[in-house]
Amino acid sequence: MPNSVFRFATVSGQGIRWFLRRNCSVTPSQLGWLYASLCLVSLGIGAGFWLHGAPLVLPFAWLELTAVGVAFLIYARHATDGEMIELAAGRLVVELENGGHYERTEFLPHQVRVEPEVSDRSLIEVSGQGRSVKVGRYVRPELRAALAREIRMALRDA
Repeated sequence: MPNSVFRFATVSGQGIRWFLRRNCSVTPSQLGWLYASLCLVSLGIGAGFWLHGAPLVLPFAWLELTAVGVAFLIYARHATDGEMIELAAGRLVVELENGGHYERTEFLPHQVRVEPEVSDRSLIEVSGQGRSVKVGRYVRPELRAALAREIRMALRDA
């Protein structure tokens, strides 16, 4: 199957993979360095004010850094969220990762149903053998129908 047919997938050998990831501009390690530099600057300024007779600045700096740290941890926990759909070796495998929780579901390609139809902008439901998984969280709603068509086409040719 030629690679130019797929907009969202990567074709390698006999397998087709769709990697759908959150669009994150900052990685968790970059965020850690940013937070460390923010702590250094903020605590340095707070210590300077404390030395000049303003003792309440330093506790507020700690409070601020704690709140920012909690927000950064929540962001970093979801920075690597994503979905991987793979069609290879007679199996359709859907793997979901959300906030450190991992879910893997396998389907037989000839028994899979992919919804929504063309006009629906909701999440794509992949179902078969009594199981179902919703994918497409990291694709813009107006592109989900195109992704569903692409998955259906790959399943037909499998």
